[in-house]
Amino acid sequence: MSWLDTIIQGVLLGGLYALFAAGLSLVFGIMRLVNLAHGDLIVLAAFLVLTLVSALGLDPFAAAAIALPIMFVLGWVLQFAVLNRTLGDDILPPLLVTFGLSVVIQNGLLEGFSADSRRISAGALETASLQFGPISIGTMPLLTFVSAVGVIVALNILFYRTSLGRAFRATSDDSATAGLMGIRAERIFATATGIAMMVVTIAALYLGTRANFDPTMGPARLIYAFEAVIIGGLGSFWGTLAGGIIIGVAQTLGAAINPEWQILAGHVAFLLVLLIRPRGLFPRAVD
Repeated sequence: MSWLDTIIQGVLLGGLYALFAAGLSLVFGIMRLVNLAHGDLIVLAAFLVLTLVSALGLDPFAAAAIALPIMFVLGWVLQFAVLNRTLGDDILPPLLVTFGLSVVIQNGLLEGFSADSRRISAGALETASLQFGPISIGTMPLLTFVSAVGVIVALNILFYRTSLGRAFRATSDDSATAGLMGIRAERIFATATGIAMMVVTIAALYLGTRANFDPTMGPARLIYAFEAVIIGGLGSFWGTLAGGIIIGVAQTLGAAINPEWQILAGHVAFLLVLLIRPRGLFPRAVD
C-alpha cells in the first residue's frame, strides 16, 4: 500500500509540474518561442501574490485573483513591446533576450526581497487532508492537481473551440496569410503570452503555498516545465499534463528508494522517454 500511496503523491506532484509547463506549452505551440525566463516569471508571480497577501491581508486565492489581470497585462506588454521584435527564423534572438530577462528578474527580486526564502501561508489548508481508507491525500496537493486539469481543459477549449483559438492556430500555421485575413499576429502573440502569464500565476499560487521559494529558484522550475513539455510532445496540452505526472511519479518513487535520488529520478525518466519517443508521447504537428 505504501507504493500505491507513493504513486498517488507523485501524480499529485505532477499536477504542479503541469501547471509550470502549461503556459510554456501554449507559447511554444503558437509562436515557437522558447522563453528562458518562464521559471523566473513564476517566481515573480509568487512574490506578487505574497506582496498582496502581506500588504492587503488577503487570502492567497483572493490575492491570486487580483494578480491574474496584473500578470496578463505584464505578459501582453512584454510580448508586444519586446519579444515580438525577436521572432523570426533565427531562434537565437529570443533565447538571448529571455535569458537577459531572466537575469533582470532574478536580480530585481534579490534587490527587492533579499535572498531569504519565503512562503505564502494558506492557513488550515496546508495541513488539511482527505482520508481514503489507508491512503491520506493532502487537500492542497489535490487542489493543485484539480487546478492543473482545469487549466488544461480550459486551454484546450480556448485553443480548439473559440474564435480566439482559431486566430491562434491561424497565426501559428501561417502568420502572413492570417494577416491578409485581418488578423494582427503581433496582438495575437501578445494575447497568448498574457494568457500564459495567467497560467503562471496559478502555478505560482501553489508553488508559494506548498513550498518555500526564493528569487533564484526560477531556473529549476524552468527545467521541470521544459521536461514536462518535451515528454508530452511539443504543443500538446494533455501531453504536458502527462509529462508532469511522469516526472512527479518518477521523483516520488526515487525518493522512496533513496531521498537523494528524487531529482535525479525525474531527469532519468525524462531521458528514458526521449530514448523511446524522441518527439514526446503526444506530439502535435509543428513545422
